[in-house]
Amino acid sequence: MSFSSLPGSSSSTSHPLEPYGWDAGWEAEFAPYEAEGLLAGRVVRVDRGQCDVVTADGPLRADTAFVTPHDPLRVVCTGDWVAVEPGGNPRYVRTYLPRRTAFVRSTSSQRSEGQILAANVDHAVIAVSLAVELDLGRIERFLALAWESGAQPVVVLTKADLVPDPVTLSYLVQDVETSAPGVAVVSVSSLGGEGLDTLAAIVGGGTSVLLGQSGAGKSTLANALLGEDVMDVQATRDVDGKGRHTTTTRNLLVLPGGGVLIDTPGLRGVGLWDAETGVGQVFSEIAELAERCRFHDCAHEAEPGCAVLAAVDTGELPERRLQSYRKLQRENQRIVAKTDARLRAEIRKDWKRKGAMGKAAMEAKRGAHWRS
Repeated sequence: MSFSSLPGSSSSTSHPLEPYGWDAGWEAEFAPYEAEGLLAGRVVRVDRGQCDVVTADGPLRADTAFVTPHDPLRVVCTGDWVAVEPGGNPRYVRTYLPRRTAFVRSTSSQRSEGQILAANVDHAVIAVSLAVELDLGRIERFLALAWESGAQPVVVLTKADLVPDPVTLSYLVQDVETSAPGVAVVSVSSLGGEGLDTLAAIVGGGTSVLLGQSGAGKSTLANALLGEDVMDVQATRDVDGKGRHTTTTRNLLVLPGGGVLIDTPGLRGVGLWDAETGVGQVFSEIAELAERCRFHDCAHEAEPGCAVLAAVDTGELPERRLQSYRKLQRENQRIVAKTDARLRAEIRKDWKRKGAMGKAAMEAKRGAHWRS
């Protein structure tokens, strides 16, 4: 592939990889490898230890065996900027450049490993289908991972044409906005085109990763943004709104209006991976309320003077939000504790302290009962 045949390249383009996100920062990071005669490129697809890389000399296939294959968080992934050997058969990726952001989830294995889904992402587009009842807890889970990655989340409510009543649609958007403070919520119809201009403007700069469950309409949405049927689309089951995995690998695609899009397979399980900051960002109103609690280490369970519980009682804070916050906090603590012995000890100590407090409260209650 020549310079002129790379998407978006022209005589005015200062570097043929600019359409893929190349900038002065990446150029500076790559300088030592350029001095060694290596090629700069961005990974557009990874498959079984091999990856497709777009370079200034054109696309090529490279082996990733040199890049720590036994650490799931350090393997080459879609979105990485890499240094590739200029020749050889096979070619090898020597290393990847330091990641600006990384979207990581926990695996379903008993080893509690993290799995990196995409790197160097600016926007995390969370696709949620309006063909089924909204699962706000799942949206909050995706948001926690997105915030933790360093990317800016965007929630896209797909298949808006299935909700023809504008009042009903506005209520659904409001429900999601309540669960996504500081996040843009856009309703779109890939069939009718509603909302696509708004979304295209958001993802038009930088790199966006498209996330969501199977059947959320991600491939249809990707095709709408790309302006052509690049991704295969499969029918969704009417009974539960779920679909099969249309996309089986993560692919990086250049958008015609600028920016690049990483499409991902549907995610059945979205486990947290050391996402304390992300959880706090999703539930930022709870953090603000907690500043008014009587005790600085208030767990918002039954402590006197708890501003969070008081907000639930008055209706200022929905009880569902507090329950979701507790659930994600517990899950995140468990996954971190499995890899951090010191934290495990601290959590055990905290459990014992709370157990002693509960026992003391029960004994005091019994004493009061007998005295009465």
